[in-house]
Amino acid sequence: MITVEEARALLFDLVSQLPSETVALSDAAGRVLAQDVQATRDQPPFAASSMDGYAVKSTEVELHAMFKVIGESAAGRSFQGSVGPGQAVRIFTGAPIPEGADFVVIQEDTERRGDLITISDLPGPKTNIRPAGVDFTAGTKISAPRRLRAEDVALMAAMNIAAVPVARKPVIALISTGDELVMPGEVPGPDQIIASNTFGLKALLEEAGAHVRILPIAQDTVSSLRTAFELAEGADLVVTIGGASVGDYDLVSDVSTGLGMEQSFYKIRMRPGKPLMAGRIGQTAMVGLPGNPVSAMVCGYLFLLPMVRRMLGAEQVLTPFQTAHLTEPLAENGPREHYMRAIRDEAGIRACPDQDSSLLSVLAQANALLVRPPHDPARPADDEVQYLPI
Repeated sequence: MITVEEARALLFDLVSQLPSETVALSDAAGRVLAQDVQATRDQPPFAASSMDGYAVKSTEVELHAMFKVIGESAAGRSFQGSVGPGQAVRIFTGAPIPEGADFVVIQEDTERRGDLITISDLPGPKTNIRPAGVDFTAGTKISAPRRLRAEDVALMAAMNIAAVPVARKPVIALISTGDELVMPGEVPGPDQIIASNTFGLKALLEEAGAHVRILPIAQDTVSSLRTAFELAEGADLVVTIGGASVGDYDLVSDVSTGLGMEQSFYKIRMRPGKPLMAGRIGQTAMVGLPGNPVSAMVCGYLFLLPMVRRMLGAEQVLTPFQTAHLTEPLAENGPREHYMRAIRDEAGIRACPDQDSSLLSVLAQANALLVRPPHDPARPADDEVQYLPI
């Protein structure tokens, strides 16, 4: 058996950064920027008013000063002329500052009669003008790699970037195995259960930026499993769930080997998730996960998510561990690294009382995996421990 750290290193050798593709700006949210992009213009492209009011010369701004209104500047319709002494231009938020003006008196500080205004309340020192390029200038970069948020998309729109170079989404094929499984919505037989791992992993991996294909459940026969692998053709990563252990019906290793898989490793010194294997079939990476629901999901967090990030070219592939103080004591740990479902709150962190690897209800309550090193001694409350947020 190998360690989690060794397994990650070997898994990273199975995948590499995928080529980029160009998508429309409207489809860029959530994608990973593959190349730097640059603004094509200044923002704002002109000095603009930040308030509704009147554009005047700053040297003439004083209490009770009077000005003649000679025109109007609105967003999209600038004043075509110059502001002279004793003159003002009615201006609205976002509108260009007229030539000759360098101060906007907000309308609340004025009184207007006809085409004359009087400063009724002394304005403060703020000019109420946004300089040209105060947000960004032509050539300002958004650097790759970067997972694009809604805010990034808005910024690129303002930069007049209509097409965005992004990393191609990794295509992941998920194969659940076992005669005991049926899909959600089907009626299970008396000895059957619902396939849950596939859907949890699909949600997890798609949130990370992958495109996930759920293939039909492979029955416990060589022909059914071979058919499932054939259906996975074209995927960047094939993930099997179940069938990777040593039981009479655990056929994944034999079938994948028969298809030419070069095995990278089998079994990890951890719990849950010990019976995990990985390798490559041709140019496609393959990971065989254990069938226990929690084991599969924990392996998804520890191994599959970093693989997806590596394929996307993300800057940070591994989620860094964090530390917290125990709110309840822990018994000593066994010989394998243990990733315990736990609850992290403002008081600290505590392990969930039942760590059975089949209990999805416990995983759904947890928001952390508390990490126990091999042979970790008993820990009293208030000891500092490491955890992985989930």
